[in-house]
Amino acid sequence: MISITEWQKIGVGVTGFGIFFILFGTLLYFDSVLLAFGNRHKLKGTSFFLGGVVIVLLRWPLLGMFLEIYGFFSLFKGFFPVAFSFLGNVYNIPFLSESNDSWLPQLFRRLHGTSSMV
Repeated sequence: MISITEWQKIGVGVTGFGIFFILFGTLLYFDSVLLAFGNRHKLKGTSFFLGGVVIVLLRWPLLGMFLEIYGFFSLFKGFFPVAFSFLGNVYNIPFLSESNDSWLPQLFRRLHGTSSMV
């Protein structure tokens, strides 16, 4: 008879929970109602991005890449001020702020916008 330790039982239980939540998350990720609700106001960016992928697959790579770039910026335009706001605080990192004439903190301070997502 095979003896199973308590640690093995806990491992099987945690693995079962992990598999369940991965499958449940995948099910919710591909739910058509949630996809439509989340993408309804980003239809233009999504269509340009996916259209660019199709154009690349039809062997027009330069045009397709430009369409994908436009779609990418159109989809994530609300995230860029948040990212630049975070990167604007990079001059507080000791390694990067050793000299006040460093170009990196000045660049991020210039790119830092006043708009936010909220």
